Amino acid sequence: MAFTSRIKQMSRLRRGSEIRTAGLGLRLALPEPRLLGPRLLGALMGSLLMAGAAPAAPAGLSGYQGAWVLAGRDCAEVYSAAGRGLSFRKPVDLFAPAFIISGQRIRTPMASCRVRSIRTVDGRDHLDLDCANAVASNDVRVIMTPAKDGTLTRYYSEQDPTGIAYRRCSERHDRTSAR
Repeated sequence: MAFTSRIKQMSRLRRGSEIRTAGLGLRLALPEPRLLGPRLLGALMGSLLMAGAAPAAPAGLSGYQGAWVLAGRDCAEVYSAAGRGLSFRKPVDLFAPAFIISGQRIRTPMASCRVRSIRTVDGRDHLDLDCANAVASNDVRVIMTPAKDGTLTRYYSEQDPTGIAYRRCSERHDRTSAR
């Protein structure tokens, strides 16, 4: 319904107008609207949106892919097997110290974030995120680094010397599922 009205709104654009696709950084220059028609325009926009639905992980995130839980916590308390991966166990524990990184997305029990940029400073990866939950959206910065033992350390600030350790949960759903 909202998508259909959006297509109608887009089809009213004049020649030379542009559509900026949300989050993809692409601009689409539209020809004369009557040449496209609402169906073709809808198919085109749907293709662009689907192309951005599951982006590949940037090189800096490839080592972080998967489900993570605070070291010392049981993966089975937080996650359940879902298809080819893990998802948060229902009912979701909103305060569970856990997150899932998939492609350029990070999901926590409370929010979903898109990784806007990643840069390495002094051996630590600084992730700039665009996060949203049911109430609001905001920009978030996360600092973390992978450890040699397969865990990752999340730091609360650039001055934090120790950080907090997280371990990766395996896709096999068992009580001691650490990789």
